[in-house]
Amino acid sequence: MIEFRNVSKKFGRQKVLRDITLTINRNKITAIVGPNGSGKTTLIKCILGLVEIDDGEILFDGSNINKNISYRNRIGYMPQVGYYPENLRVSEIIELIKSLRRNTVQQNIDNLIHIFALEPYLDKFIRNLSGGTIQKISAVIAFMFDSDIYILDEPTAGLDPVAVVELKNLIRMHKNRGATFVVITHQLSEVETFADHLVFLLNGRIVIDDEIHSFVKSTGKTNLEDSIIHFLKEQSQILLNNGYNT
Repeated sequence: MIEFRNVSKKFGRQKVLRDITLTINRNKITAIVGPNGSGKTTLIKCILGLVEIDDGEILFDGSNINKNISYRNRIGYMPQVGYYPENLRVSEIIELIKSLRRNTVQQNIDNLIHIFALEPYLDKFIRNLSGGTIQKISAVIAFMFDSDIYILDEPTAGLDPVAVVELKNLIRMHKNRGATFVVITHQLSEVETFADHLVFLLNGRIVIDDEIHSFVKSTGKTNLEDSIIHFLKEQSQILLNNGYNT
């Protein structure tokens, strides 16, 4: 569905993405993980067209994303931190987003508002809300439409436990109808409970690109976190043995 072909990106002298080749398959939940500064958020911003790549190409259903931006209407996006006009009320933000995508099939927005317990906040201004409440608004906006693909950047950050459960239920529901997910997260324990595929970035490079159950099995460990630690230690030792300074 989404294909990266030898994609590179740098900001100034800093290389953020280094020769990324990756396929994100339809109707899968792909988790993008890695330490801070590894290039995760830049990767998804490239998909969204928010960052222009320096080399390579990105294809959406076989078409170069630079040649037709209409593909963006097929994406539901939940940023790590949502920035909305502070002088607007929650209800006004939701109506604004609805007006931007009139031709896209809408979900039951009232139900989404209820799921994330936002009824008491509809008439409140964005500037008066907590980070957790704004994160719930971002969740509602991301799932307002029947999108083909959902891109979620640290979606559970700031959410209370009940909202986290509801978010995971939404992810499962939309995956069951055929949607594709790309999820950035630091929570490896969560990744193992709902994701199918793992992409691990390190210093702008992909070091793991595998189905989660296959990767865990290959390391001989019992969970994803231990498997990644084991893999990275092995890689560090290989570099040391070959005379590289890690």
